[in-house]
Amino acid sequence: MNRHIANQISLFFLAVGLILTGGPLVWMLITAFTSPDALAATPPRYGEWSLENFKVLLAAGNIARWSINSFVVSAAVTIAQTIFNALAAFGFAAGRFKGREAIFLVLLAAMMVPGQIVMLPLFLFMAKWGMIDSLWSVILPAIASPFGVYMVRQYMDSIPIQMSEAAQIDGASHYQVFRHIYFPLSMPILATSGIFTFITQWNAFLWPLITLNSERYYTLTVGLSTLQDQQMMDFGLLMAGATLAAVPMVAVFMFFSRYMLEGMRKGAIQ
Repeated sequence: MNRHIANQISLFFLAVGLILTGGPLVWMLITAFTSPDALAATPPRYGEWSLENFKVLLAAGNIARWSINSFVVSAAVTIAQTIFNALAAFGFAAGRFKGREAIFLVLLAAMMVPGQIVMLPLFLFMAKWGMIDSLWSVILPAIASPFGVYMVRQYMDSIPIQMSEAAQIDGASHYQVFRHIYFPLSMPILATSGIFTFITQWNAFLWPLITLNSERYYTLTVGLSTLQDQQMMDFGLLMAGATLAAVPMVAVFMFFSRYMLEGMRKGAIQ
């Protein structure tokens, strides 16, 4: 009986969690596909389906251009971080050099510094290099991630060092050991890191808002925020934009979820 009650309590809290997380998404979709006239009514008449919000959204701003900018930034940062994280993690996991652990502790300490603290000096650096109001100002500061290096390093530590030593005895260089042993075996965790990186960059708002001034360089999140000002808090329009912005993230997650779950499962063994 006690076990049955415990199961019921667990199901209750799971249901509450599902409502809290899934409820806003359901409301977003319903609002996005409800006609503007129905939303303007008091109370709103949800359920009068229409694509008018999406038509207004596509006509109101350069959505295609902003989406391409977001994709370019997200893809470039994801590729760069994947390569950098893999190489740096390989150095910490398989390298044997003086000060390795001290450097790694500095890396961990960098994870504790809030990003907002470094925004001003980083902006001044970007301005000095003449990169403000270009996609480079968004891409370059994000090509390295202390958390990504830490996560991949922890995974690479599970790879037997004997494999690397045997390859080096056979004449393999450090690059060959990385390319043929560590990199292929680390694909699950790299895929996991890549998914998190892509989603983070796709949703990034504050830094692109600070550094991008021209409409042609806006990312999707920044562009949609300008439409919000123009349309006076049109919730149907905002939810239509949020729906379009969520589609690439859902597609990436669904496509790479198998690798992500595999990487998380193996990482949990450590």
